[in-house]
Amino acid sequence: MDLHMMNCELLATCSALGYLEGDTYHKEPDCLESVKDLIRYLRHEDETRDVRQQLGAAQILQSDLLPILTQHRQDKPLFDAVIRLMVNLTQPALLCFGSLPKEPSFRHHFLQVLTYLQAYKEAFASEKAFGVLSETLYELLQLGWEERQEEDNLLIERILLLVRNILHVPADLDQEKKIDDDASVHDQLLWAIHLSGLDDLLLFLASSSAEQQWSLHVLEIVSLMFRDQNPEQLAGIGQGRLAQERSADVAELEVLRQREMAEKKTRALQRGNRHSRFGGSYIVQGLKSIGERDLIFHKGLHNLRNYSSDLGKQPKKVPKRHQAARELSIQRRSALNVRLFLRDFCSEFLENCYNRLMGSVKDHLLREKAQQHDETYYMWALAFFMAFNRAASFRPGLVSETLSVRTFHFIEQNLTNYYEMMLTDRKEAASWARRMHLALKAYQELLATVNEMDLSPDEAVRESSRIIKNNIFYVMEYRELFLTLFRKFDERCQPRSFLRDLVETTHLFLKMLERFCRSRGNLVVQEVWPEGDVFGSQDISPEEEIQLLKQILSAPLPRQQGPEECGTEEQEEEEEEEEEEEEELQVVQVSEKEFNFLDYLKRFACSTVVRAYVLLLRSYQQNSAHTNHCIVKMLHRLAHDLKMEALLFQLSVFCLFNRLLSDPAAGAYKELVTFAKYILGKFFALAAVNQKAFVELLFWKNTAVVREMTEGYGSLDDRSSSRRAPTWSPEEDARLRELYLAHKDVEGQDVVEAILAHLNTVPRTRKQIIHHLVQLGLADSVKDFQRKGTHIVLWTGDQELELQRLFEEFQDSDDVLGHIMKNITAKRSRARIVDKLLALGLVAERRELYKKRRKKLASSILPNGAESLKDFCQEDLEEEENLPEEDSEEDEEGSSEAEEVQGSLVLSTENLGQSLHQEGFSTPLLWLQHCLIRAADDREEDGCSQAVPLVPLTEENEEAMENEQFQQLLRKLGVRPPASEQETFWRIPAKLSPTQLRRVAASLNQPEEEQKLQPELQPEVPGEEGSDEEHCKEHRPQALRALLLTHKKKGLASPEEEDTVGKEQLKTAPKKRQLLDSDEEQEDEGRNRAPELAAPRIQKKKRFQIEDDEDD
Repeated sequence: MDLHMMNCELLATCSALGYLEGDTYHKEPDCLESVKDLIRYLRHEDETRDVRQQLGAAQILQSDLLPILTQHRQDKPLFDAVIRLMVNLTQPALLCFGSLPKEPSFRHHFLQVLTYLQAYKEAFASEKAFGVLSETLYELLQLGWEERQEEDNLLIERILLLVRNILHVPADLDQEKKIDDDASVHDQLLWAIHLSGLDDLLLFLASSSAEQQWSLHVLEIVSLMFRDQNPEQLAGIGQGRLAQERSADVAELEVLRQREMAEKKTRALQRGNRHSRFGGSYIVQGLKSIGERDLIFHKGLHNLRNYSSDLGKQPKKVPKRHQAARELSIQRRSALNVRLFLRDFCSEFLENCYNRLMGSVKDHLLREKAQQHDETYYMWALAFFMAFNRAASFRPGLVSETLSVRTFHFIEQNLTNYYEMMLTDRKEAASWARRMHLALKAYQELLATVNEMDLSPDEAVRESSRIIKNNIFYVMEYRELFLTLFRKFDERCQPRSFLRDLVETTHLFLKMLERFCRSRGNLVVQEVWPEGDVFGSQDISPEEEIQLLKQILSAPLPRQQGPEECGTEEQEEEEEEEEEEEEELQVVQVSEKEFNFLDYLKRFACSTVVRAYVLLLRSYQQNSAHTNHCIVKMLHRLAHDLKMEALLFQLSVFCLFNRLLSDPAAGAYKELVTFAKYILGKFFALAAVNQKAFVELLFWKNTAVVREMTEGYGSLDDRSSSRRAPTWSPEEDARLRELYLAHKDVEGQDVVEAILAHLNTVPRTRKQIIHHLVQLGLADSVKDFQRKGTHIVLWTGDQELELQRLFEEFQDSDDVLGHIMKNITAKRSRARIVDKLLALGLVAERRELYKKRRKKLASSILPNGAESLKDFCQEDLEEEENLPEEDSEEDEEGSSEAEEVQGSLVLSTENLGQSLHQEGFSTPLLWLQHCLIRAADDREEDGCSQAVPLVPLTEENEEAMENEQFQQLLRKLGVRPPASEQETFWRIPAKLSPTQLRRVAASLNQPEEEQKLQPELQPEVPGEEGSDEEHCKEHRPQALRALLLTHKKKGLASPEEEDTVGKEQLKTAPKKRQLLDSDEEQEDEGRNRAPELAAPRIQKKKRFQIEDDEDD
């Protein structure tokens, strides 16, 4: 189909819309159906977007749709359809084609669609069109949630999308050719938005808590409004020119004046006083041409100094894949009235909307309610508005939502993700590089804001800054970020502006870190990367290295070990937490070391980092004064502070210095000139001693080569030979074999340590002995001699997000840490979770994570001595949910006062079952008992166990399963509720053994059976012996309670006896999960006990225990 000729059906449909007569648009009767037909045609267009191009060529939006929109707003169905069609027509070209086409034919279609979009944007730059949109949006927002229909929400979203699409259209720089301070099409569009009042509606949507669903749309529109704007320049509008700006302009003009004067002087020297009659050709002796003869020069002698053999040659064409990335972001100054409007909009947005909107957007991002890559708008807004706040009137409270360690972590995580995706997804490397640049800008602005907080006169603000810096400088990932970005910088994907921001951010980070270390005296940081030749020494032989790699390959992956159980009980919560931390520190070792700023700076002393700085220094004429200062400061740190001047001894660097020193405007770059002279002086001083330094100019150098150049060649070999381990003699081999055989079977002793203590020959290290034992065949692998302890398993990004989500979900509960440990996917110890919560900035101190103990008052107890069963069930259910699965014993340790109060209010399983019997649940209890016994029989026969569902087949059983008290009984018995929406029935867990199932079933006996047992009970229950030993153990708690009840009724028991029996009852009362204990050792012990130990066995720890069990 020829796109220049319109399709007949499409032409007929457009003609049926209506016609424009003067300023009045007359719609046809079939106007609504024609609009719907156009939407249908767009839905079925081909891959060249032919329908879209034909409608754009016919200017259907300018001549028909916009007049219908402005003049027929009362026709709601037609208005909705026109909005829907406009949203489709104005969608970005990248969304239409999926990506930028590479084929020439499709690239032509892409550019044609882009041209039509630019025409649409120019047509929309009128107050009338945006006035209709703003009035409609205002009327829709006036409706409450109960009055607003689904069609109203769709219309609100389509209006926001239409505004977004119009603002998204890029400017045609070749056609507009607008200079600074002139109104472009984008400026006209912004002014129309301001006159129509749409900007106020955007502020309302951003600040209203009831309209949070539009937060991402609003943030995207705001980001497009401020495209190509500089926040620092906007903040200074209307306040007069600052002294800093005036000095910068004066310096720039001085550079231009010096360069112009130098060019005039050069031209004056080249021009003679009169015409030379001796012009002609000359022979340059000593300079050979292509052949063997001297070069013939055909120009004047005054041009001989500028002669080069490259004159007239065509430069070599650089392949496309090797070309440097182009700059896409262009900053320009808009018209003054537009800049004033944008400045006022920024101020209102910061004061009323920023914190609420950014919190809502962050919540959408974390809960994955947003679309892909929507976090880029969040990072842009963070960088732009925090920079505006810092430049206007710095008020940290206006940006408090994004001023936290959690925000640092979020930006660092996305920056690392973009960096990894840029390396893996090579086809979209440029897109990932742009996203990484946005994240870097956000990170830079966070650091700049924290640095600004240090200068605040408010002590609270400075303290907040100190806390943030302490967390940032402590974590290794934040310190290693800049090194990683420098080492993987690729100018083919990342533009020069990214490198400039990276250099400036690194300069700011190092300045803050140096000042922080100087103020603290010493700084303790995490020691993550191991030292001391853990990965093998540099002088290892190839055979040993291959063997070491094989051992690493065959080594098992580290497994996370659970925390050890606590053996004692503490009286205070603080002592309990401290004991748990000390206990877990014995399992997982985390080392710290004192931070040395120079040692950290040495990480930057490598050729890749120096190359990146030199690459940016080449454009020193286009760089700002601050950028050049950041470059010189880092190179000066490496050359002067680390004594690594030889890193800059490279020919391309010296050519750059030569260009700098011969620049006519060199007086404006005094810092650069001083540094260049310093490096050149160091080089010539070294060249006088080392003649090979001239050859070294051809290569980039690492630190080892630098030391050889300065200290002499071969100095590193001498050091390595002195460090090389001496060879093993036959006598030493025999002595080593003898010591190994003598100590290998000694329990509780480290074999290698014992050998080191008795080996009195040449001093050896632990690693040397282990490797030699493997070489002698006395051991199979190095892993046989690993020291005790577990490896640290680092947190992944998904695990950190999960931890953050769980903390936000349970931060208002009584046991935050218990809930997190119960629900977290990757099980970790309590101390590691607490440390990670502190590192992420979710809590300020450990005390916030202590479990809150409930104080139950005596007034809640009923007059008859038992509290309400329903209230108890509810509280017991909450306690049961608050218990973590793995660390229940640690959580059970509490103060004895709380245990006494809670112990008096505990209802046992038998009391709960008896209450259910009285309420008419005898049949469901009997059915539950039979199910437990049948499951126990099946597990004994099959020898394996799996979760068995409890399926109620009668209405009575089904009603019981829905009863709250009956469900509480199931939980106390260990029956598991449905784990997810895919499960319907409660299940008997697979971890319960047959013996435990029968014991649980026996606790559900009818109350009549217990009454039969009561007259037969005697006070000397512990002395009973016989074959019913196990039966007595099961019913001992019931017997003691019945005995106490009998004594109370008869009045025979004295207060002391009652107290003794009460203590014994509390000591023997099983805790909530005692019946679920699946320890096989306890089962074997129960079967093989001697008759004299027929007394009920005391558990290792009781939840409700009044006195210690030392006597038992």
